[in-house]
Amino acid sequence: MAESPETLYEERDGIAVITINRPEKKNTLTNGVIQGIADGVDQASRSEQVAAIVLRGMGDTFTAGYDLTSNRRDWDIPYGAPEVEHRHRAWDPVRDLQFMGNNVRRFMSIWHCPKPVLGEIRGWAVGGATDLVLCCDQLYMASDAHIGYAPSRIYGTPTTMLWVYRLTLEHAKQFLLTGRAIDAETAYRIGLVSHVVEPNELSAFVEAEARLYCNIPANQLALNKLLINQAYENMGLRSTQLLGTLFDGITRHTEEAYRWAESFADKGFRQVIRERDRPWQDYGEKPEVAPEQNDDKET
Repeated sequence: MAESPETLYEERDGIAVITINRPEKKNTLTNGVIQGIADGVDQASRSEQVAAIVLRGMGDTFTAGYDLTSNRRDWDIPYGAPEVEHRHRAWDPVRDLQFMGNNVRRFMSIWHCPKPVLGEIRGWAVGGATDLVLCCDQLYMASDAHIGYAPSRIYGTPTTMLWVYRLTLEHAKQFLLTGRAIDAETAYRIGLVSHVVEPNELSAFVEAEARLYCNIPANQLALNKLLINQAYENMGLRSTQLLGTLFDGITRHTEEAYRWAESFADKGFRQVIRERDRPWQDYGEKPEVAPEQNDDKET
C-alpha cells in the first residue's frame, strides 16, 4: 500500500482516503508528504475498487503550507548540470524551477487523475497548501476554516496557479494581490468551495459525497473530467503554471526577500509573521484562530 509515516492511504466502501499525517507539525508539506500524496493518487487511480478519492489532513488543520525547516537537499533533483560553488546569494533559476516544478508535477497528479478527488479543508490551508488543494476537483470546507496565499505579501507566488481559473478576475486579484485569508462563508460565496459543513460533520459529509460517484461508470467520470480540464488547459493553464513556478523562485531571491528571511534570526519567526500580517489583521494577528506560528509553517 502507498503508505508512509507522513501519509496514510486507505480504501473502503468504494473510495480511497489519503491523509497527511503530521498533525504535530500542522501537516506541513515535506518532500515525503508530497510524494506520498502522489503515490496514493496513483494507487487509487489503478484500483478497481475506488470510484473517488478524499484528500484530508490529520487533526485540526489540512496543512499550513511548506515545512520551511526541512533540508533543501531533500528536495533537490538533478537536472544534468554540474554543481558549482555559488558566490553569496547567487541563484540558479533553472535548478530552482526544477525543484518547484517537481512539486507542481506531483500536485497536478490530482488534476490528471481519472477519478474525482475531493479536498477536505479543516482548520487552515495556507500558502503551498493552496497549490496542492486547488488541484482537487471539488472542495469542501469546515465552517470555521480559512484558506489563503499569505506568501503573496512577500516570499512567493502560487505555482499551480489555479486561483485565477477557479475564481473571477476580480476575486483572484482581491485575494492574490493582498494574500488575505478567506473564511469559509466567503469561500462559498465566491465559488471557491462546493460546500461548507460544520467541523464535526465534515469528514462524514465528504465521504458520503465521494461514495455517490460509485453510481457512475468510471469511464464516464474520466471522460467528463478530462473534457472539463481540457477546457481550462486550452485557456493557458500550462504556461501560467510555468510563469508562476518561475516567479515563485524570483520572489524568494529578491533583496526584500533576503532581508525578510534574515529578520527571523533577530526578531523570531512569530514576530516577523505578525508584522507582515498586522495591516491585514489575519493569520499571525489572530492567534485565537490561526495555527500556532513556528518555524515550520509557510504562513
